[in-house]
Amino acid sequence: MVKQPVSVNGVVRWKDVGLADQAKSEQKERKMVVLRHEIGDVLRDVRQRQGRTLREVSHSARVSLGYLSEVERGQKEASSELLSSICSALDVPLSSMLREVSDRVAVAEGVAVPDTVPQEFSQRYGRDLESDLELNDELSTGLLSGAR
Repeated sequence: MVKQPVSVNGVVRWKDVGLADQAKSEQKERKMVVLRHEIGDVLRDVRQRQGRTLREVSHSARVSLGYLSEVERGQKEASSELLSSICSALDVPLSSMLREVSDRVAVAEGVAVPDTVPQEFSQRYGRDLESDLELNDELSTGLLSGAR
């Protein structure tokens, strides 16, 4: 950090400039993430990649066309039951959809998301996470790979 002289009403004061100012301005510029917008964007992306209409998905999910449209536009908060129904209609696991939403929120917040599970985590819980991750990668690659 560097100090720089600043004159205010003829009085010279020293002001800190440099990295701290940049960090403050970045924090001010950061937008608030609205979860329902991210969920809607992911659902719309998946539906459009499948070449399906709102009407087709709303019928399969047993959700009104208007309500599904509002969910996709981020105007309505969907319940977990409704999200599950929409994901089933899209033939996408709810966990994969939520993972994509989580990744988007992390990017918006400027948080680095590791692509691997830390070894301490797998040792602590005593599971063979490698096989679980391979299955999850196959599912997410096929279903949500273009959503970013």
